[in-house]
Parts: sequence; structure tokens; C-alpha cells
Amino acid sequence: FILRIEDTDQSRRKEGAAENLLEALAWAGLDIDEGPTVGGEYGPYVQSERLETYHSHVQQLLDGGHAYHCFCSPERLEQLRERQRKMGVASRYDRHCRPAYGGAGDAEARAADQTHVVRLAVPETGRIVMEDIIRKKVAFNLETVDDQVLLKGDGFPTYHLANVVDDHLMQVTHVIRGEEWLPSMPKHLLLYQAFGWEPPRFAHLPLLLNPDRSKLSKRQGHVAVEEYQAQGILPEALVNFLALLGWHDQSDQEVFSVGELVQAFSLERVQKGGAIFDTEKLLWINGQHIRRLSLAAFQEAIQPHLEPEWRVTEAMAASVHTKVNLLSDVRDQLAFFFEDPVVYDEAAKEALTGVEAAGILSMLLSRLEEATGFSGEWFMSSVKEIGEDFGLKGRELWHPIRAAIAGRVVGPDMVTIVETFGLDKCRERIRAALASA
Repeated sequence: FILRIEDTDQSRRKEGAAENLLEALAWAGLDIDEGPTVGGEYGPYVQSERLETYHSHVQQLLDGGHAYHCFCSPERLEQLRERQRKMGVASRYDRHCRPAYGGAGDAEARAADQTHVVRLAVPETGRIVMEDIIRKKVAFNLETVDDQVLLKGDGFPTYHLANVVDDHLMQVTHVIRGEEWLPSMPKHLLLYQAFGWEPPRFAHLPLLLNPDRSKLSKRQGHVAVEEYQAQGILPEALVNFLALLGWHDQSDQEVFSVGELVQAFSLERVQKGGAIFDTEKLLWINGQHIRRLSLAAFQEAIQPHLEPEWRVTEAMAASVHTKVNLLSDVRDQLAFFFEDPVVYDEAAKEALTGVEAAGILSMLLSRLEEATGFSGEWFMSSVKEIGEDFGLKGRELWHPIRAAIAGRVVGPDMVTIVETFGLDKCRERIRAALASA
């Protein structure tokens, strides 16, 4: 697994982007075999540090007649595109500077002191065929392929040249990327042919789509790893979920550890069609991975999502371990343990105004005032007896009690709550609920 920082488009370069990428990979547990931080035999692994290599290979292409200097101004190119738009034809370079079309005079001499680009001299006829691991045989008509810019006016290579040169020099055997790069394949294959190199194997993955089948983008949802991390998605869950986008195992298994994915995954089983990014499925998978955590690991994992001063006991953690699909959900579920006075949600307010609520709470408080031995078992037994007196059970009985003590009608089990609070706190919460009714 090679990490190469592809920063040749200086106009799109952002400070800290590479560092964020490294942090995201480390968080996800995807260990790099070669790259800028770990080294390797084929560095440097930052493309902006490899300009001499690209320039020497461009010169090889020029010398072999596979590329040419282009001096067309941005204004001329824009005028050309405008004419083509009006004619209703595809926008492409008209080869004005290509030697076979009259060229650009003494190109080598002009290139020494004039701003220019270097373009690939694409054959004007013929077909080029590739074998893709996912899409099998794919053919391209060269008549539709533009004379792609290889070296820009600022001296930096385009993606097309830099990646072909680097993949060869770094002895890359497999290139896995999105299907949007398929139209670029003829240009890349022509470069491999021009240099006399054997291309690597390619696999073009299906696009990730929003539920409306539009391409996944920042405008329509979370696409940054940091956002999922902040929500409380586990790294192994995110890797598991992404692996299932466009791929499935021969069995019906959906929850995988990374080790299990390594054993089961194959590019040959990746589908061609776009894969829907189903957030609900991600949450379900994350919940399954949360349940796989030991209680101690879960307790540690939730701490960053809580207030720094909150210290969650093992019993508190156990009470929500199987009930959350996001680690960040734990904050809301456990907040009532630490909020004083308790904050009632809307359902709790409704439960506390019920017909029998005041009577149930008054009788329970009376029992708590007289209690000599207090435990979760004693509390549950007392509430059961109160329910028999009122002829109530289930939510009609328990909702007012839970609302008074926890400020909500759903959450951790009552034994954990009352044993965590103790006798005095339970009395205090019930008194406050009766006073607020």
C-alpha cells in the first residue's frame, strides 16, 4: 500500500491537507507500506519533489515524436471552446501547434523563453483496448481522444503524466480508482506504449452515490473521515461499511473485522454499477461493532464524546452498551446522571402531568422516606407493590417514575439508575418532580 502525495495542481493545494490524510489513514488502521512518512526504495513520495524526473520523461516523449510544444494562449483556447459550443461539438484542442498541422515554428527555441505547455500527440485513428479487473475488456476510439496536456505552463506535470511515470518507476502492479478515470485510460495507455513500458493492472470502482443516485459530494452529506470520527463511528465500522459499497461476500455476512475482510475481499466480486451510500446501514454496522467491544473498551471509547469532568462507571457504560449505534449518542443517554437539577424532556413533562403521576410519586417518596435498607432490588419490589395498589403496570406505572428520576421516559435500566444515585438522590429527584408538577 503506497501513499503518494499528488500535489502537482498547485492551484488546488491546501495547507494541512496531506497531514489530515495521514491522520485519517492512521485512525482507520490502514498502515502504509511506503510513503513520505515511512520511506521506501522509490521515493521521494511527494510529486512536487519529483519535477526533474517528469521533465526528463517529457523530453523523451518530445524526442520520440509522442508529444509537442503548444504555445496557444488562454484567450485562443477559450475562443476555440466557444466556437465548438456554438457548433454543438465536443470541446477539444484543434492541434494548431502540432507539427503535422503546421506546428509552431521553431518550437524548441521558442520553448526556451516562451510560456507553453506540452501535449500528448494522440494518433488520429485507431482503437486502444484494455482489460479492466472489474469491467473486463474496454475499448476506446482514438478519434475522440484529446491531445492531453502533459506538462503545464508552470512546469508542473498533469495527473496523467505524473501518475504514469511514478507508477512505472515505483513498480506499481495494481491501480484501483474510481470509474470517472476510465475516459483517461487511452491517454495513459498511449503513454505506456510511448515509453515502451508494461502497464499495471487496473480496476475501476463504481461511484459512490447519494440515495437520489447523484454522485456523493460535500454538498449533500458527510464525506470527511473527521466528521464520522466526531459522530462516534468506529474506524473498523467505517472500513467495513466502505468495503460493502459495490462488493459483497459469497455468504450473507455483513459485519466483518479488518482481518476477515482481508480474507474475503476480491476485486473480481466488485459490481460495475454505482453503490448507494446508505447512512442508515452505516449506523447499523457501527452499532454491531460497538456491541463487539469489550465493556472496558467501550467505556474508553465513549469518554472523548462526554464532558471532560464526567466519569462513567462500569454500570453506566453497561446500561447503554447495547443501545447505541453512535458513540456520541451516549452523551445524551447518560447526561441525566451528571445534570443537576435534572432537565426534563418533552415526553418526561407529559408523563409527569399524567392523571396518576402525582399519586404514584407521592407513594414512592413516602416509601423512600421510610426506607432503612436501599437497593435496586428493594426499589423494584416497592414500585411493583405501588403498581398493584394503583392497578397499573408497564409504561403507565414506570414512565412517571423514570421521568422524575432521569428526566426522560427511556434510557438505562432503573436498577442501574437508582443504585448509581443512591437513596438521597432518588428522594431529591422525586421531590423536585412533585414540586414542578
